Amino acid sequence: MSDSASQFRPLLAVLRGERQSVPPVWLMRQAGRYLPEYRALRADKGGFLELVNDSEAAAEITLQPIRRFGFDGAILFSDILVIPHALGQDLRFEAGEGPRLSPPLVDHALDALQRTPERLAPVYETVRRVRADLPARTTFLGFVGSPWTVATYMVAGQGSREQGETRRYAYRDPVAFQAIIDAIVESSIEYLSGQIQAGVDAVQLFDSWAGSLSPAQFERWVIAPTVRIVEALKVRHPDTPIIGFPKGAGGKLIDYARETGVDALGLDETVDPGWAAAHLPRNMPVQGNLDPLALIAGGDALEDAVRRILGSFGDRPHIFNLGHGILPDTPIAHVEQLLALVRGGA
Repeated sequence: MSDSASQFRPLLAVLRGERQSVPPVWLMRQAGRYLPEYRALRADKGGFLELVNDSEAAAEITLQPIRRFGFDGAILFSDILVIPHALGQDLRFEAGEGPRLSPPLVDHALDALQRTPERLAPVYETVRRVRADLPARTTFLGFVGSPWTVATYMVAGQGSREQGETRRYAYRDPVAFQAIIDAIVESSIEYLSGQIQAGVDAVQLFDSWAGSLSPAQFERWVIAPTVRIVEALKVRHPDTPIIGFPKGAGGKLIDYARETGVDALGLDETVDPGWAAAHLPRNMPVQGNLDPLALIAGGDALEDAVRRILGSFGDRPHIFNLGHGILPDTPIAHVEQLLALVRGGA
């Protein structure tokens, strides 16, 4: 996409380093359960994975928050676990319990899996459908789960708060764990490249469990694989910006920002905006980092939090977002209040 085209997409302009007087806005998980139109469609279509694999439904869900709120970015409706599914694990979502992958790799060898990349085809079709219907000024964001986070699910077969099983596995057998990371890296490069070819403008790497690692392990299992993905995409798609989101990284954000090559850095709600403004690379675009619970609270609490973030990042390229995904019980009126605060110069 040319630089002239980016002028019609404020979010894309920020990702390319252009500060906007009014920061563009999108929200992680904005296509989802807090929207009544999403709940109605899911009730009609069935379970979550069925929606992801139904390109017509997934495209509609991606577009729903754009129609309702006019966000500056549309985030592809999919899931980070489509990668292990494409690598050959069985994926299912248990009601009230979350995703399950089988066989868990803590007990099985990676090379026993039968890779099935064709399982990603519905996602590419979703991208093409959204691209055809997206407003011209809206930036289309694709995504992938970062290798460490995806590996935690592949090894344990499910999510866990401490990722203890995967961390022990990585210490106990780093050669075998490196093979898992390598497979995820390779598949992620192809997957993101496919999304870009189908029509997304930028991509985000979600490393939701990056905060559970020691500094040395963070360097090996977060930074190094991210470098490989970024370098490969920059060769294939040099004009496509990449956002890195290592949730919970804390002080390790500085090394992540300097070493990975990402174009922009997503900040979770635990990062002090003033600290980030002072310590992160001066010209790097940042994204975030409103606490999702402040959005639920609304009122003065929301206004104070928005003002603090805008004040901290007012002199650098900034995308306003949450520090993590929007929660299902978020009131629609509070999202409208947020947009009024940001776009009204709160």
